[in-house]
Amino acid sequence: MTNEALSIRFFRGKSEIGKSTIIENRTILDLAEDAGVEIPRNCTSGTCGTCIVRLITGTVPIPDEIPLGLDEYLMKEGGILSCCLCPITSCEIDITPPI
Repeated sequence: MTNEALSIRFFRGKSEIGKSTIIENRTILDLAEDAGVEIPRNCTSGTCGTCIVRLITGTVPIPDEIPLGLDEYLMKEGGILSCCLCPITSCEIDITPPI
């Protein structure tokens, strides 16, 4: 087993715009701020959907009770809420929403 730190890379389309080290229980939105990447937000509780981003690679668990800002279509398109979900593996995130 390696002690290599998990990382999260942020993209806008194909352009990488930032990178941060994943810290347990920190949201994607928090990690984006660490990387100097701005993601639109409003409620920070997962109900409005303003902060939807697209998961390109990696694992970000979604609770059994899907937050109000998500739906099945958005999730099939890779949509996740950056304000209330935390990555558990290295990830690549496109900040362009899947809408």
